[in-house]
Amino acid sequence: MADLRVPSRWLMLGVSMLGQVAGTIFVNGAAFLIPYLHLERGLSLAEAGTVAAAPAVGVMVSLIAWGAIVDRIGERASLTAGLTIVTIGALGASLSSSLIALAAWFAVGGIGAASTNSASGRVVIGWFPVERRGTAMGIRQTALPLGVGLAALLVPNVVEAYDLRTTLLLVAAITAAATALCALLIVDPPRPTRAEAATQGHLANPYVRDSRLLRIHLASTLLVVPQMTVWTYMLVWLIDDKGWSTFAAGALVASTQLVGAAARIGAGWWSDRVGSRLRPMRVVAIAAVATMLALGLLSGTPLGIALMIIATAVTVADNGLAFTSVAEIGGPYWAGRAMGVQNTGQYLAGSLVLPLVGALIAARGYGFAFAAIAVFPLLAIPLVPVRGEKVNP
Repeated sequence: MADLRVPSRWLMLGVSMLGQVAGTIFVNGAAFLIPYLHLERGLSLAEAGTVAAAPAVGVMVSLIAWGAIVDRIGERASLTAGLTIVTIGALGASLSSSLIALAAWFAVGGIGAASTNSASGRVVIGWFPVERRGTAMGIRQTALPLGVGLAALLVPNVVEAYDLRTTLLLVAAITAAATALCALLIVDPPRPTRAEAATQGHLANPYVRDSRLLRIHLASTLLVVPQMTVWTYMLVWLIDDKGWSTFAAGALVASTQLVGAAARIGAGWWSDRVGSRLRPMRVVAIAAVATMLALGLLSGTPLGIALMIIATAVTVADNGLAFTSVAEIGGPYWAGRAMGVQNTGQYLAGSLVLPLVGALIAARGYGFAFAAIAVFPLLAIPLVPVRGEKVNP
């Protein structure tokens, strides 16, 4: 029987965000183990990056499947099941006796974390009207930088003060709490019956209709490369290249995530005001090119820190815009799968960025690597399908 409760849409946004934050702490927290694995365990940056990429690989291989599951069984069940798997992955990782086992459990947890992407996105699309959806999705997207910020504060400091097992048990406790909240409080948003959706054309495959979804997916995949580079290597850059302490570097990374969160909300608000998700997305892509080039050229100067902070805002501002547009184009019976495909491309790029950029940094230095990354948002600019855009209810 359908759930007939009509909850506060802001409560739904808040709880689904908590689920996303918990999944993000697990997935991105692995990246903040890179200094520990590199400096304490003796792994090269490329090797440590490979281990840290395991949760992203787990997410990547399961996103489309989770999107189909969400379209079929709903948001609450998907969030609860997915976060349970994340908790199991964190507990398994805490008991691992080898780096291979650690990476394997990271991948298992990543598979569960993939559920939060489509499910929480559908909660927002389902409960918020079109004129508020960009802002609401921007707020929901702050779960990613907030999760990264919390991971930056918790993971490197706890592993330095205690050990790896304690760190992973703390993460497991966080994901278990989020699982319980989602199971108790999330209410699936209403959607038309299949018969009603068929009369409105919502059952038809949106990928066959036109190329907009594919172009947005490809542009977003390119735009996530500078984001993942900045998120992953800012901490180790501050410690290894700038000589900062782990605590000071983690604190700065965490604070810059608040700047990134504000950028996502601002971009969503902007899209609601102008009635377009994709025109602002193209502007963000142009800004990302300029920012990464400047960071690469000036990373060794006193301006480097300021440019890195700016980069953490610019490189994440497009995420909510693309995600909202993809869900709106996908419609009530394809949104989960469309969001799954959207995130699959992004996580594929992310899983390749960690080891490859680590190897590039080792060979040519941080400045060269940051500047080289600017080519990816440059390629994204013409792909954003701004012509003929319409925002769907």
